[in-house]
Amino acid sequence: MPAITPIPLAELTTLRVGGTPERMVEAHTRNDLVDALRTVWADGEPWLVVGGGSNLLVGDEPFDGTVVLVRTTGIERMGGAPDGRARLRVEAGHDWDALVAYTVAEGLAGIEAMSGIPGRAGAAPIQNVGAYGQEIVETLVEIELLDEATGEVEVVPAADLELGFRTSALKAHYGSVPKRSGVIVSITLELLEVGHGEFPVRGAQLRQALGMDADATATLRGIRETVLSTRARKGMVLDDGDLDTHSAGSFFQNAIVSASFARTLPAECPRWPIAATLDPVTVIPLAAYDGLVAPPVSTRPDVKVSAAWLIEHAGLGKGFHLPRSRAALSSKHALALTNRGGATAGELAQLARFIQQRVQSEFGLMLQPEPVLVGVEL
Repeated sequence: MPAITPIPLAELTTLRVGGTPERMVEAHTRNDLVDALRTVWADGEPWLVVGGGSNLLVGDEPFDGTVVLVRTTGIERMGGAPDGRARLRVEAGHDWDALVAYTVAEGLAGIEAMSGIPGRAGAAPIQNVGAYGQEIVETLVEIELLDEATGEVEVVPAADLELGFRTSALKAHYGSVPKRSGVIVSITLELLEVGHGEFPVRGAQLRQALGMDADATATLRGIRETVLSTRARKGMVLDDGDLDTHSAGSFFQNAIVSASFARTLPAECPRWPIAATLDPVTVIPLAAYDGLVAPPVSTRPDVKVSAAWLIEHAGLGKGFHLPRSRAALSSKHALALTNRGGATAGELAQLARFIQQRVQSEFGLMLQPEPVLVGVEL
């Protein structure tokens, strides 16, 4: 097992907090990764996998267990794609934005709107990462998963991962455990071959972000550059010199609420209907058919509402911080909690709790954290 001298997690997470683990392993190959995790699981000790550290809030106390750093890299063209498409198998530790840059350079469309998202490829399916109307669920074919229960690497189709809005069967939501415990070894994406010329831009949210009409066209490079510029203005592209980027990105999830609850919110609160799930086909055996078919049940789709809007209109504007705290909302984006220099995980958690309480008091809705919390309570 390729053990190294433990490094404080504050040096490995974008929120720049976290104590020093008892043990640390750095896996540069998939064999190293598999062997290290099998050893840790056999010993029954606490474990934590860290890739880019961009979706973690880790407590200040030393982590009593083993941290496995995923440093595997590589992109491989695979067969089996339909005409006009390409399949790529990507090692879990490959930098996500480097992957996006590769696909743009190769003329492959499907993840270009997710440019600038920090982290590693293996983390993307866990929370169904997405931006500007694109989500990995649209391009993910399968993953290779090292299953904790069996210790074996298994190919799992995307359809079996229960991918939803910032969630999957592999995600440990705050206060819960994942439905399936394991570590992603690689992901396989299927992308559209569009080349380097202009092509129709799909998705109203992406067109809106790019300032384009419904029939507009663009190049992959143009989309990537625009998205990177937009994210940078919001402090969502990592920059050591910009304290607004010392964050975990959006700390709270945009809330998914019922249509009836959404009507109780102010009319100016941004909201987007979530596509309703289609009713399954009803099959009635001919011998049992009596000429009557029950009418379909009419349901209104759930609604996604803007967490950033709720925070700001609960009186917590950009740059807000509690007295004497070194944690604050980003000066560019009210949804990002930032470390302004030397903040502790406790200070960040205190600010998060205060935000939750204010939004709940004002709007009757409890915002849920998006990052994985380790050794921290809200």
